[in-house]
Amino acid sequence: MTNVAVLVGSLRKESFSRKVAKALAALTPNLTFEFLDIGSVSYFNQDLEAAPPADWTALRERIAAADAILFVTAEYNRSVPGVLKNAIDVASRPYGQGALMGKPAAIISTSIGAIGGFGANHHLRQSLCFLNMPVLEQPEAYIGGTGSLFDDAGQLTNDGTRDFLVNFGKAFEKHIARNAR
Repeated sequence: MTNVAVLVGSLRKESFSRKVAKALAALTPNLTFEFLDIGSVSYFNQDLEAAPPADWTALRERIAAADAILFVTAEYNRSVPGVLKNAIDVASRPYGQGALMGKPAAIISTSIGAIGGFGANHHLRQSLCFLNMPVLEQPEAYIGGTGSLFDDAGQLTNDGTRDFLVNFGKAFEKHIARNAR
């Protein structure tokens, strides 16, 4: 089974990004998804690199053990949330040999608005390109209107989004197979 580490860029308990990620996991049975808690990762500070905090080491080890990475993020001020950027910064170190280097990845950006987190998606792609992470190019995933996609129990109710996520999951599986280390 292919193991995918999931980094959700929103810490909110009822995060739409987390709901989308869980829906994708349920619709993609050939992948195993492990949701990593990036909210507990302390801020990156290069002064701590000689003796990294335990939370940095734990994040790095879990990412290193994964076959691929899924990023599902909301958009904050046309970019990625700070908590997600911090997790990327921590996992990308030490420079040139971080746990993220070369891992196949996919990005889903979400928004309650119509644009679907386009800005966050493309800012994230810039960082991942620098880390030599092959990112799934098609289908691109900008999921807007997330406030109306789920019922009160957090279950996906929109058939069009469900179909999209099924196809996205299949494309991600193929992308991982093509780019596995």
